[in-house]
Parts: sequence; C-alpha cells; structure tokens
Amino acid sequence: MAERQRRRAGGGVVALGFLVCSCFGAVGCSGSGAALGEDARGGDPVEILHGAADALVDAGSSKARTSMEMATGGTRVTIRGRGVYDYRRQLGQLKVMLPQDPAGTSDHRPITELLAPGALFMKNRGAGVPADKWVRVDTATLTDGNLVTGGATDPFAAAEVLRGTRTATYVGRTEVAGTGVRHYRGIADLGRAARDASAGNRGPLAAAAKGFATARVPFDVYLDDEGRIRKVRHRFSFVNGQQEGAVAVASTTLLYDFGVPADVRLPTAGDIYAGKIAEQ
Repeated sequence: MAERQRRRAGGGVVALGFLVCSCFGAVGCSGSGAALGEDARGGDPVEILHGAADALVDAGSSKARTSMEMATGGTRVTIRGRGVYDYRRQLGQLKVMLPQDPAGTSDHRPITELLAPGALFMKNRGAGVPADKWVRVDTATLTDGNLVTGGATDPFAAAEVLRGTRTATYVGRTEVAGTGVRHYRGIADLGRAARDASAGNRGPLAAAAKGFATARVPFDVYLDDEGRIRKVRHRFSFVNGQQEGAVAVASTTLLYDFGVPADVRLPTAGDIYAGKIAEQ
C-alpha cells in the first residue's frame, strides 16, 4: 500500500483549446456514494473504481486509443488518437487525427501530443508554428484540465476521474476486444477526483471542476480481472466560448497491450516554439 501511495504522489496532464475550437470553426445531481449491484466478487463498485487508477500504475504502461465526439447545434465531429502511456512516469505520446472538413477532405497532418505532468507538448500544431517546433501549454491555464480541449483525454487523467466516483452500479460481465471484463456505470464528481488525485492531476481536475458546465461526469468503465481499465467513456459538458450553450463531449479511452515499452522523451527547451501563435 505504501508503494502504491508513493506512485500516486507524482503525475500530470495538460492541454490546449486549439483542437476543439478548430474543429467547430471548421465545421445535476450529486450522489452521496451509494453503490448498487455488487459485482461477482462481492466488492463495492464505488470502492473498486476509486482504485482503478492504481491498477494502471501497477501495470506500468500500455497502448492507448482515444476517441472524442463533440456535438452542438446539430454539428458532430470526432477526433481520434493512438499511442502509448507510461503510468509510473505519467508520460504519454499520442498521434491525434483531426476530422475531415465539410467537403469531405482534410489537409491536417496528424498532431503529435506528448503528455507530461503539468504540460502538453504539441507538434504539427499549425497556426504559424514551424513544423519542427513544439508548442508547450501549461495545464493550469486550461479551464477543462485537458480532459477535452487537447482532442484526447490523457489516459491517466481519465482513470483518476474515477477517484471521484459518487455512485456506481455493476452492470455485468462482457468483453472488450476479446478480453473478459466487468462493466460498471456511474457518476463521478470532478471536485472530489481532484482532491484524491495524484499531485500532477490535482490542479487540472480542480480547474475542470470549476470550468465545466457541471462537475458531474457520467461514465461507463470496463475493468479486466486484474482491475485494469480496458475501456472508459466519460460524458462531459462544457462551454468553449464560441458556441451558445454547453457543448456535449463523449471521450472514450481504450487501453491494451499492458507492459509494452513506452519510451516517451520530452522536447528540449530549444525545440519549443516561443513565438506568437496565430488566431484560429
């Protein structure tokens, strides 16, 4: 247990509002913690989900696929990503694909994102940034904690949202990509998640709790028999400043191939763009 707590002490996540805003430019209640439907192992779903992020740290690393669907005013766009994540170092690398434009074509190159404690680094960002340079964004400047505006939810941040689980129900056994899993459905509170998160995710999740239209986050999550997240889907609601009313966002993260090498290297200071970024 002491080792698990030590691992939780470091961590992070970060983001940039460019992706969500670019895509749209181109085209409740709080529970007290009641748990329903104990799973086949007789465990309390709320307590099980509070520890789901720790199981990923124990696993060390994995491959990840992400999908972010946004809808407002009849417009729906999907951003997809693929990469690897090191849960012990809380470092990840994703290739993020922007959706096609209304004509059905896309000139967007894949955007490379490096996820690190307190920062998001983006390459091929466009907006006047040289192709060989990275843009660095401080998570603390973001109102959503990089759960949405980077176009992909940081996998460890997605797991740590579950630390804020208020209510949860065990739905039953099923499969994800051929692996037997236990399906849970519930509601998390971002404020509580921030209080219980690793050091690097506390600030971003606290910002999201204040910046989203609601801190209440419905979710579906699928855990394998070792307690590791195989799939998690969150439903967020936020206001991005360009749309009237809240934007509905569904963020899905798939995790697989646990223990794979995840050699993520952050850019040096000389590789980071320090100039002005063009308005989108």
